[in-house]
Amino acid sequence: MTQDHSSPISIHSGGFNLAREVVANQENSAWPMPEGVILASASRRSAALIIDMTLLSAVLIVITRGRIVNVWNPDLLLSLGFHYWIAMVIILTGSTWLYFRLTGVVFSRSLGQRMFSLAIVAEDGSEMTSAMWDQRSRGKLLFLIPLFNIYHAAYEIQRIRQRHTHQSNLDRNIRSIVVISNSLPPALRRHLR
Repeated sequence: MTQDHSSPISIHSGGFNLAREVVANQENSAWPMPEGVILASASRRSAALIIDMTLLSAVLIVITRGRIVNVWNPDLLLSLGFHYWIAMVIILTGSTWLYFRLTGVVFSRSLGQRMFSLAIVAEDGSEMTSAMWDQRSRGKLLFLIPLFNIYHAAYEIQRIRQRHTHQSNLDRNIRSIVVISNSLPPALRRHLR
């Protein structure tokens, strides 16, 4: 006796399977994120940047006895004190670059990121190189330009939220990721301080 009727349950070996495609794409992707690593959210990263900029500004205000605020005084641009304004711009730019560079090299994160348990690592989870910290520090200087910094911050937050890798444009350019430091495997967090 042969059974020519078809079963209500059938197994298809071909065709499109969305779940299988997503897993295959993640396994074959060129982005080697370590397993179990939790990527940092845009809100946590933003809060850390606000802490960093506030801390840096407070130190500069104390060191310059409040004169650093003249960097945002447009009257100095057209006055005889133009050289004074240039000096303040150099101090602000240099100290911002130096802050992010040194905290990155020493701690593998800024002090604000350390407060929020964030770590910056290369895409494969390894420690970032000195050249990567240089690029990252230069990228942070865009947050010093009045009015443009608001647009730039909103744009970068949008990029972080849109990408499954939670990378900003700066992260993508230097091939880094920002992660929750405790989620890194112990071997990859030895350089964190």
